[in-house]
Amino acid sequence: MTTALQTTQQGAVLTITLSRPDVRNAFNDEVIAELTVAFQDAASRADVRAVVLAATGPAFCAGADLNWMRRMADYSRDENLADAGALAEMLRVIYECPKPTVARIQGDVYAGGMGLVAACDMAVSVDTAHFCLSEVKLGLTPATISPYVIRAMGARAAHRYFLTAERFDARQAQRIGFVHEVVGAGQLDAKVAELTQALIAVSPNAVRSCKALLQEVAGREISAPLVARTIEGIADIRASREGREGVQAFLQKRKPSWLLNS
Repeated sequence: MTTALQTTQQGAVLTITLSRPDVRNAFNDEVIAELTVAFQDAASRADVRAVVLAATGPAFCAGADLNWMRRMADYSRDENLADAGALAEMLRVIYECPKPTVARIQGDVYAGGMGLVAACDMAVSVDTAHFCLSEVKLGLTPATISPYVIRAMGARAAHRYFLTAERFDARQAQRIGFVHEVVGAGQLDAKVAELTQALIAVSPNAVRSCKALLQEVAGREISAPLVARTIEGIADIRASREGREGVQAFLQKRKPSWLLNS
């Protein structure tokens, strides 16, 4: 792995850090490939219970790298399809990672960087960060990131910010639901740690099942097939090893095994 990413682990929490501050952590095809592999690796590791996506320097992620954009300007449609497919796969891998993910936002988030944040389960931002979906200024659209960004901020807010390319601050990002917490720079790590500690204190199997449940249920019509699927889901989790252990631990007023073993 190159210096585009740094990975560190403290206990059960893995931190993946964008480390290209000289280009405001903008991504290119190499960074996309590295992020994909890093999250695939995190998904497969039993010693990882939560993943933090962080960055160094003044910006969290400024979107696409300028040199990469210059190369793309001469791409054919087929080359653009392949390129966009790699970006879409990276976002899918982050979004579907069975481990809970937290975006630690220490600076500005622009364009494709918005997709990185939206693909994470939760986001904590410093109060000085700004956000922007700037694609229309370049004659483009935020197409590849749109499924994740619209889910994160809601369709109504997306109508405004996709179309105007306005820059908005962290408090507005919180008001529209794009980020969950806004704190001063000195409190950022403490708030992220608060969330990750909550995440590793709960049942790993239940967390995996909850993530799958959220992705399956969110935005869908409440139909008979969906209700039937939720019935199966609760029956399966109740019968699972961790489900039985969690209920027994609660009734016996003791800690469940996943806390004793962590």
